[in-house]
Amino acid sequence: MATRTKVRIAQEPEADALLSRDPLALLLGMLLDQQFPMERAFAGPALIAERVGTPDRLDAAMLADYDAEALVEVFRGPPAVHRYPGSMAERVQAVCRVVADDYDGDASALWTTASTGRELHARLLALPGYGDQKARIFVALLGKQLKVRPDGWREAAGAYGDDGSRRSVADVRDPGTLQEVRAFKQEAKAAKKAAAASPKARATTKKSTKPRSAS
Repeated sequence: MATRTKVRIAQEPEADALLSRDPLALLLGMLLDQQFPMERAFAGPALIAERVGTPDRLDAAMLADYDAEALVEVFRGPPAVHRYPGSMAERVQAVCRVVADDYDGDASALWTTASTGRELHARLLALPGYGDQKARIFVALLGKQLKVRPDGWREAAGAYGDDGSRRSVADVRDPGTLQEVRAFKQEAKAAKKAAAASPKARATTKKSTKPRSAS
């Protein structure tokens, strides 16, 4: 029986189907979502799976033990899995090693065995390449789209868990919401840039960088 696609982040049927059936693919897609278009980042796991010869799923132990130089070539493509093939291939292997060693190769155990949102967030935060923001977004993605909702998951997700928001990949369900999320990110980036360029911000920066007098 065909797998029912639950997520539509990559905007490519095969890539989204892999994200929906393979927890490791989803976890790695979130990892790759950095300095790269969202949909291309989440299409990356399907490219990796195809190129290492396991198109139906990703194997954490296999990827963790994969020849490092060969994996970089897998990332290079074309098309490229990520704009930074060397560093991101290294991070993928590091995450896969944690999944293989600490979760018996089952990425879903990160969230299915977490009793609270805080615990889930802490587990994600402990992964290589996962900072606080990325961990919160992934908690929101699990809660909103996969119905993984341990106690306190919205609090752990922060604003990314808000109903009706268009803040992150957790809110992408179709081409329309993808564009809404992208617009939100662009507006936030512009606002941050404008704030940094304000006279008050420049004065504060100048004051903070002024050399102290010798005591």
